Amino acid sequence: MENSDQLELCFPQLANLSCRKSMVESTGDTILNVLLSLTCAFTVLLNLFVIVAISHFRQLHTPTNLLLLSLAISDFLVGLVVWPGEIYIKTSCWALGDIACFCFQLTSFVITSSSVGNMVLISADRYVAICHPFRYIAKVTVKRIRLCVYLSWSLSFLFCCILLKDQLADPENCSSCYGECVVNIDMETGILDLVLTFILPLSIIVTLYTSVFVVAVSQARAMRAHVTCRKVPNSLSLGARKSELKAARTLGVLVLVFILCFSPFYIFSIISDVGFSSSQFMSLFYFNSYVNPLIYALFYPWFRRAVKQIVTLRILQPGSREAKVV
Repeated sequence: MENSDQLELCFPQLANLSCRKSMVESTGDTILNVLLSLTCAFTVLLNLFVIVAISHFRQLHTPTNLLLLSLAISDFLVGLVVWPGEIYIKTSCWALGDIACFCFQLTSFVITSSSVGNMVLISADRYVAICHPFRYIAKVTVKRIRLCVYLSWSLSFLFCCILLKDQLADPENCSSCYGECVVNIDMETGILDLVLTFILPLSIIVTLYTSVFVVAVSQARAMRAHVTCRKVPNSLSLGARKSELKAARTLGVLVLVFILCFSPFYIFSIISDVGFSSSQFMSLFYFNSYVNPLIYALFYPWFRRAVKQIVTLRILQPGSREAKVV
């Protein structure tokens, strides 16, 4: 319990209608806020590299990379809007009004939901590529992936509007006093969000990647056998299969890190009777937006080459879109 002497009214002129906030910040809190701010800045910068790289270089305009582009956009918005907003809410009084509060909360929900949708699409992409390679070549095109991405974002927006319908009808529900910006979700809505944003997507992701893992192991054994016998597979070239398996491994790491960062919030929500007061766990999910481009840098040579082109401003030269980065 904080000492009442350390609490001040956010809006003294409103007396009892105003929220109270602690105006005393410890050295530890200051250091933490500085670290979080730096993390936000790096999250924006690193994901901006991903967005520019995939958007600029034609060689990177593949179905899988378009899904990574969509994920990078949501991660970029986390670092640019959501995470700084949460820091602002926790460290000071909300002074931007009820409508701005609702818009911020809706944006946070949409970005979170779209990130989950991106992970489902990435898992489905790897499932088809590994388990049904001929179908992948024939059916999975850039145009269809773009349509899937548009639908994912649109459905995320529609779902979040339904989820926050009470706040949409009356934005003042976002706060119980002036200077606060929170979302109050009832039990039924919380269960709906839990099922559609966590349980169902997680089940799909785990099921798809379990199938990918089983098939990938069998294909790796088959390739080793072909190499031992000095035979070339008739279905697909050995190099192409190795490339697909490597992509599945890398994206598997991406999905695993996402699950580890995202799950604690909803697990805590289940333990606390689907109460969404566990906002501190969301910081771990936001941290995932910082980690994702680091995974690309670690596993994707094309990302490192593209960043080098961007940093040295060679992307401004004529014909740079056609440069080979893969």
